[in-house]
Amino acid sequence: MSSQNDGVRELLTEAWLSWADRGAALSEADWDRPTRLSEWTVRDLYAHVAPAPEQLSGLHAMVFDGPAGLARGADILRTFNRPGGLAHTAAGQVAELAKEAARATEPAALIARFGVEGPAALAGIADLAPDTVVAHQLLGPVTVGALAEVALMEATVHLLDLIAAVGGPAPAEGALHFTRALLAEATDPIAFIEAAAGRSSEPVMPIIR
Repeated sequence: MSSQNDGVRELLTEAWLSWADRGAALSEADWDRPTRLSEWTVRDLYAHVAPAPEQLSGLHAMVFDGPAGLARGADILRTFNRPGGLAHTAAGQVAELAKEAARATEPAALIARFGVEGPAALAGIADLAPDTVVAHQLLGPVTVGALAEVALMEATVHLLDLIAAVGGPAPAEGALHFTRALLAEATDPIAFIEAAAGRSSEPVMPIIR
């Protein structure tokens, strides 16, 4: 899948703005609603997904002069979700960090990160081409495009979690189609095709944790 282009960043900005708009319409009670992610409330979910502007702007200082070990979003997903990967070993820590961030951050500040600060920080790294390699502290050498792809997927998957909790319109069609393609790309192609075509009963899902 050739998806490392400016379209990914545009879809990501659109997704973040949708989170901001939806957050602005939530009541005080809505922020405390449980989600289908049993450990998280809506506020915890917002804290988990909210962009971190300082991390985006910090990518300039992380530019790495060498090949990428992970060049596509699907590479990151496979690495994270393999047996013993961070999606499994760090799940509890990630859940608790979201709760801590939610307790420390008012809803208005979370909304601003989606609606103002995140999009501004993303625009601020427009000079970094998708194939720019950065030295990520957890992933090693990875392309900026791969990080953007995973961010879009996360924003879209968790937006469905939000909708399941409080209602609202579906995510943008472009984000849904992109996320579907990225998740399919992260699987073994033969196993995915045979399962999707009803030729195999071997478990393929879930693709991510």
